[in-house]
Amino acid sequence: MRVGFATTNLITVDDHFGYAKTVAVYEVNENGYEFIELRNFTEIPNDEYEKINNKIEALKDCSIIYVVAIGGTAAAKVVKAKIHPVKVKENTAIKNILDEMVEKLKTNPPPWLKKALIQEKQI
Repeated sequence: MRVGFATTNLITVDDHFGYAKTVAVYEVNENGYEFIELRNFTEIPNDEYEKINNKIEALKDCSIIYVVAIGGTAAAKVVKAKIHPVKVKENTAIKNILDEMVEKLKTNPPPWLKKALIQEKQI
């Protein structure tokens, strides 16, 4: 499954969904993870509707997106696009999240992760 991380430094989750200029995308499964690419959002429109929709369109292949914050309207749109938003404490290490996710996939994933896996298979 593909997982995105709103980041400015490629090491930690440290950005808000709507304002993120970069999202690091990884492929994750029970055997490990691999960096896929960095998605850049250098031109962020002033129009809130356009800004959110453009970002969702660019991330539609991701099952999960980790962010520091996300507004209610944006969260609803992200969920509707079958992407699970996860808010984490600012400066949480991406590597730690990935390691924990791989371990959960090997054992017994929590309900939200199972749901993301199911939705990812339906794409």
